[in-house]
Amino acid sequence: MKISTKGRYGLTIIIALGKEYGEGPLPLRKIAAEHDLSEAYLEQLVAPLRNAGLVKSVRGAYGGYMLSRHPKEISAGDVIRVLEGPIQPVEGIEDEDQPQRELWIRIRDAVKNVLDTTTIEDLANQQESTTENYMFYI
Repeated sequence: MKISTKGRYGLTIIIALGKEYGEGPLPLRKIAAEHDLSEAYLEQLVAPLRNAGLVKSVRGAYGGYMLSRHPKEISAGDVIRVLEGPIQPVEGIEDEDQPQRELWIRIRDAVKNVLDTTTIEDLANQQESTTENYMFYI
């Protein structure tokens, strides 16, 4: 299964909103600027997230987007399903021979488990990885 830019950038939006949860609406232009992404593209992605009830919008000068639920109540799987559709490693699993079908089902279930047990709160609380200046000797 390959997650497209829709899923990746959608998670970026949701994680940014999760980091600001409880602090009011966050404009998409701020998320776009911080992550060097197209604001217009983020606008296209936030519409299905709003329709699915994951985010809500606030209009006005201090408007923007907010999570509609607490970050611990939204999983990465919720976001990926809205933007990417069902989680499946291959199309037509039912047409496969039994050994392959079992493998694809195990892979699908493992990916679902990781996405469904990883909350936006988990992702928002992870520290940005900092690059340390390491010296390696050979």
